[in-house]
Amino acid sequence: MTVIAKFLGPLIKSGQMTLIHADGVTELFGQPEAGFPNVTLRLKDKKVVRDIMLDLRLGAAEAFMDGRLIIEDGDVMDMIQLIRSNRPWERDGKLKEVAIWKRFFDFFASTFDQINGLGRSKENVAHHYDLGNDLYRLFLDEDLQYTCAYFADDDMTLEQAQAAKKAHIAAKLALSPGQKVLDIGCGWGGLALYLNKIADVDVLGITLSEEQLVVANARAEAAGVADRVKFELMDYRDLADRDAGQFDRIVSVGMFEAVGTPQFKTFFRCCANLMTGDGVMLLHTIGRFGRPGKTDAFTRKYIFPGGYIPALSETLEASEHYRLMVTDMETLRLHYAKTLREWYQRTVANKEAIVSLYDERFFRMWTFYLAGATAAFESGGMCNYQIQFSRNRSTLPLTRDYIGETEKNLIV
Repeated sequence: MTVIAKFLGPLIKSGQMTLIHADGVTELFGQPEAGFPNVTLRLKDKKVVRDIMLDLRLGAAEAFMDGRLIIEDGDVMDMIQLIRSNRPWERDGKLKEVAIWKRFFDFFASTFDQINGLGRSKENVAHHYDLGNDLYRLFLDEDLQYTCAYFADDDMTLEQAQAAKKAHIAAKLALSPGQKVLDIGCGWGGLALYLNKIADVDVLGITLSEEQLVVANARAEAAGVADRVKFELMDYRDLADRDAGQFDRIVSVGMFEAVGTPQFKTFFRCCANLMTGDGVMLLHTIGRFGRPGKTDAFTRKYIFPGGYIPALSETLEASEHYRLMVTDMETLRLHYAKTLREWYQRTVANKEAIVSLYDERFFRMWTFYLAGATAAFESGGMCNYQIQFSRNRSTLPLTRDYIGETEKNLIV
C-alpha cells in the first residue's frame, strides 16, 4: 500500500477515484455511487505524492496548476467534490474536544498573516481585485456582483439571483429618501447605484481597488447620478479618521473577509462612529458554521492574502464593544454554492479568453479556487451571514415582517 493510499483509502467510500502513479501503478479508492463523481487522476512524477502529503490543498493545487497532476476523467470540480463530499461538515460521529495544540496552531497560522495595516490592505486587495476587469466580466453577471447571490427561487438565473440579493439587502436597510448611505467595499458600484435608484438615497462607496474604482465612477457618470453616488479609493479607517460626518445607513458586502481578526474591533468601532444615533448597518460576509479556524495555504498564497473567513462568535464578540445591537441575523447556507457553480461554469466556458488574458496555469489556478470554494459551501463548514446592527432599539419595526414586504415590492 502506498503512502497516499493510507490517506485516501479510509476517506473515499462513495464515488470512485482511480489514481495512476508515475510508474504506472494504478490504485482504486471507493466505489461508484449515485450522486458522487468518479475521477481518474494521473501523476506525472513521484514528487506529486510528497507535495500532497505535506499540504493536501496547496500541494494538489500546485501540482494541478503545473500540469503534474492530470485529471483524465472528470474535472477539477469533480475531484474536489469527491474528496469533500466524503467527509461533510455535518457528518455523524462522536464529537470530541478540539486538541489544545490545534487551537494554538490555528491561531498563530492565521493571525500573523492578517495584520492588515493600511498599506498591506491595499496590496492584498490589488492582488485579487486588480487582476483586470476583463476577467471578471467573463464569469460574473452584467452588474459585476462578485458576492453571494440570493436564490429566492431555486430555479433563478444568476442574474435574477444577484438582483434578488440587492433587493434582500435593501429591504434590511429600511431606507428612506434623502438618507446618506456608506458602502464599504463597494466593488464595481452595482449595489450603490441600485440603492440610489430604488430608494432615492445618496451613497458613498469606498474601495481599495483602482480597477474597480474606474468602472464604478464611469457607471455613475453614465447613469447621470455622479453628484449623488460617489466613489473613492479609501480605507474605512481613513474615512473614520477624516471626520467624514455620519451616515444613516452602512452596508458592507463581501469585504469583512479581508479585514483580518486583529482589526475586527477597529472595523466595528469605525462603523459605529460613522453611524448616526439611529443608524442601521447590514454586514454580509462569508462565515464559518463552527469555531474560529485558519486560512489554508493555497488561499493565502494565490487568492486572498491576508484574508480570513470569520466565525460568527468572533464577529459578534468584536461588535459588542461599541454599542451595536444585533437586530437581525440570517444564515445563507447553500446560496453561495449555487453562485459559485454558476461562476465555475462560465469560467470553463470562457477558457480560451481567460488563457489569452493570462495563461493555462492561471486558468487552472482559478478553476481550482472556484471548485474548492464550491465544495466548501456544499460539504465544508462555510456559509454566509447577514447581520443587521442598529444604534437605537426603536429605529426599526418591532417585527421583521417589513423585510419580506419591502423585498416583495423590489423583486419584479
